[in-house]
Amino acid sequence: MAKQVTSQFNIDEDLQQEVSEIYKSLGMDLNTAFRVFLIRSKIERGLPFSAKLLELHFTRIESWDAFEELHKQALDVPEMSIEDINDEIAAARSERRHRM
Repeated sequence: MAKQVTSQFNIDEDLQQEVSEIYKSLGMDLNTAFRVFLIRSKIERGLPFSAKLLELHFTRIESWDAFEELHKQALDVPEMSIEDINDEIAAARSERRHRM
């Protein structure tokens, strides 16, 4: 097993509490969710989601259209069970072992 290290980062207390509750309902703590994020980042070789710089100024209509598009995309995202998440973690660990 690889040597474990501790990582620290600053986060807004309210944000931490809200996000912790989300992950708790998924059956994991914030540390586990962060590890999943890092594993997915490694698999994707980048952020595990799209990240773009947006225009600085939007009209109200452009903002509403963007909101509606994001809402449509969110409806298409499949739910992941704790088993699905654990399967992804196991697959990533297996892939890592095979590379060594």
